[in-house]
Amino acid sequence: MRSSLALIATVGLVAVALSGCAASAPVPEATPGDSSAAVEVSGKFGEEPKVSFPSPLNPEGTQCTEVIEGTGPLLTEGQLALVGLGVYNGATGDEIQVTGFGDTDPVPLNVNASATMPGIAKGLTCAREGSRVVVVVPEKDGFGPNGNPSVGVEPGDSIVFVVDVQRTFPSRADGSVQLTRDGFPAVVLAPDGRPGITVPKSDPPKSLQQETLLQGSGQVVEDGDTVVVQYTGVLWDEGTAFDSSWEKGTPATFVVGEGGQVIPGFSKALVGQKVGSQIGVIIPPADGYGEQGNSGGVPANATLFFVIDILGVI
Repeated sequence: MRSSLALIATVGLVAVALSGCAASAPVPEATPGDSSAAVEVSGKFGEEPKVSFPSPLNPEGTQCTEVIEGTGPLLTEGQLALVGLGVYNGATGDEIQVTGFGDTDPVPLNVNASATMPGIAKGLTCAREGSRVVVVVPEKDGFGPNGNPSVGVEPGDSIVFVVDVQRTFPSRADGSVQLTRDGFPAVVLAPDGRPGITVPKSDPPKSLQQETLLQGSGQVVEDGDTVVVQYTGVLWDEGTAFDSSWEKGTPATFVVGEGGQVIPGFSKALVGQKVGSQIGVIIPPADGYGEQGNSGGVPANATLFFVIDILGVI
């Protein structure tokens, strides 16, 4: 039996050597200032807040003040959080939107400037799970010079966010390394957890095959669950990636199981697995995109290989 243990362990040692200060605490991209300190917020965490502030607020850069202290590490680039969210026009004081509090489902926000507004992505880096933060975003980190008149934000207006970080998800799987069989694609991990994949130069199996690369210890994924995952998918014949949440800079959320939002093989690989696990799965055409392929670069009758990090169940 061959083991990917050596491959993953070797990359882990390289990561330690290269990172040097990897254990140091993350540094927020936004810090408190006069504008964020001027926002008064009352009410219990998780319940709709009462918010007031003098207007207009005109910070030069994005500011963030933690008004209810959270626990654990600060959020970092690439994480997903479920939040209660209040949004207000910082120039006029008008409410724009309040959602995700009380009995309302929380809102998913990505700590990624390309996936969400740059200012809110910066502001979330001063928050932890359980934090209530005030984030004040200037025009340059908000809607830009054109504003967004459809929601009442004119050019030059700042935006105030009140965010209750109700739940956070890691950016990578954290399970223990497992052995894999001979002939299975080799997976090595970059320092940030991004997988590098080498597909064997052999004909693919005719049926779905999977291996647990990292064994997690969290909640078991069930049919119909909404999961939070990182993934990379490659074409078996070419060995090239056709889709990756890592390249998009943020985890993805999917419903798995019958009637789910992903190809059958993806669901089959995840149902019954534990959060914190990393799964490698070979998906034949019948459990993938079949004879049609897809417009995202998958040809007809393609065998696929995915590496999937299971980060949580919503």
